[in-house]
Amino acid sequence: MFFKKFLIFFIAIQMLFTPIAYGDSSLSKHRLGSGDTIDIRVFNESKLSVKTTLTDTGTISFPLLGELKISGMTVGELEDFLVDQLKGEDKYLINPKVTVSISKYRTIFVTGEVNKPGSYTYIPGLTVRKAISLAGGFTRRASMKKIYRNNDGDHRDRQNKVSLNDLINAGDTITVEESFF
Repeated sequence: MFFKKFLIFFIAIQMLFTPIAYGDSSLSKHRLGSGDTIDIRVFNESKLSVKTTLTDTGTISFPLLGELKISGMTVGELEDFLVDQLKGEDKYLINPKVTVSISKYRTIFVTGEVNKPGSYTYIPGLTVRKAISLAGGFTRRASMKKIYRNNDGDHRDRQNKVSLNDLINAGDTITVEESFF
């Protein structure tokens, strides 16, 4: 009996002090795009730390490195890219520590048969249902089955049919069609 209690106690202590290894699922999958505002911090290098918004071409201006095309990168990819650039051929820094965070996401757009069509602030985890709620809900003529999403960056103007519980991304446009009845 004593051994069993000791074993349970030992396992509990091990679980408490064992670091949790997160896989790629814990990393941001958000792809940076025009209109996102990011904070870049370089440890112990305040002159290299900037807050900037991606331009319409998906670029930023960064001290020492100039204009950089970063559209389509995740936060983690951008951190790795900046570390490589800062310790690259010109060796600006020996062992740079870079962190990037998103301080403001680009907006989403909700159009069609909603009470208040327009642009709205994106929040990670936003679903179609929540986006429509932000836009004042459905009008009386709205079709709850004809809801479409245009992904930001898809220049083919292709609409994908979505359901109310589907997740959306920053920059997406949600269109609610009219019902026939």
